[in-house]
Amino acid sequence: MKILTIVGARPQFVKAATFSRAVSKNSTVEEILVHTGQHFDANMSEVFFEEMQIPKPAYNLGISSMSHGAMTGKMLAGIEELIQKENPDVLLVYGDTNSTLAGALAARKIHVPVGHVEAGLRSFNMEMPEEVNRILTDRISNFLFCPTDSAVANLKREGFDHFDADVVRTGDVMLDAALFYAAQSAEKSTIGDKIPTGDFAVCTLHRAENTDSKSRLKEIVDGLNLIHREMPVILPLHPRTKKMLAQHGLRLQVEVIEPVGYFDMIALLQRASVVLTDSGGLQKEAFFFKTPCVTIRDQTEWIELVDRGFNILANADADDILKKCTAMRNKNLNFDVDLYGNGHAAEEILVHLKSRL
Repeated sequence: MKILTIVGARPQFVKAATFSRAVSKNSTVEEILVHTGQHFDANMSEVFFEEMQIPKPAYNLGISSMSHGAMTGKMLAGIEELIQKENPDVLLVYGDTNSTLAGALAARKIHVPVGHVEAGLRSFNMEMPEEVNRILTDRISNFLFCPTDSAVANLKREGFDHFDADVVRTGDVMLDAALFYAAQSAEKSTIGDKIPTGDFAVCTLHRAENTDSKSRLKEIVDGLNLIHREMPVILPLHPRTKKMLAQHGLRLQVEVIEPVGYFDMIALLQRASVVLTDSGGLQKEAFFFKTPCVTIRDQTEWIELVDRGFNILANADADDILKKCTAMRNKNLNFDVDLYGNGHAAEEILVHLKSRL
């Protein structure tokens, strides 16, 4: 069986690496990794692939810095050409990027089966490009690999019981990755001297809905500054957020550090008292490492975390952010629940594909 895997961003490489490790144990399966280039990331150097034990992509399309339509169209054409060259048995996509949708469209239009990892997630906000990508990719995929029960339920509500597609609850490949890399974090993390003793919060902030609006960004900055008066807030500052802060004339009074790699982020999550974020992935990783989370967004696709009390949504309002942070910091939570599987999602995906192709 030959699998063509499409990735477009550093987090997708981390997720895809869990599947690549499962493939490496099976001599009857060949995987070809394709990087669309969607998110240029200076951290994706030679060292990144070596330290993270991630196979380097066989192809890099180098497509980035375009409008949604232009980027998706160019990716579609490039991926179609590779499909015709490599003739895979299945094309695998992850998550909700433009690369995800382009890969699924290219394959399905020339009758190559599509597997969507992280299928069934919904924020119920069609203003988000990622939501459009998720819904369209799910609808044209043959294999829908869902990380959670709520993802399966979303697809059932949308009528997937009546579609010619396999809906499979596999667990979450991000949990696979977290467990694998946590064992190496103590050795490879170099951030120890920057972590304060006692309580502290770790924060990430990068989503356009928060950074591009001066009023929203000001309230978030004010909220973080208020929290920092009560306990240290460590903020690895995304370059885009740094640019928007300067553009809007806003000043953070927290502990700003350079962006960190995955091992350092694991170390921060393991030690933090609370996480403040607008990232989708970090909401789950906070749960994996048993840390309460405040999500500074109007919606989240990881609704089971909110329903179970591990995560809470905060408005872009300084007082609300402070209030929610204080509440989560003082909450007594039992993280020993199965929301995302047992850390073997990649193997589950591979077993299902082999049984059906």
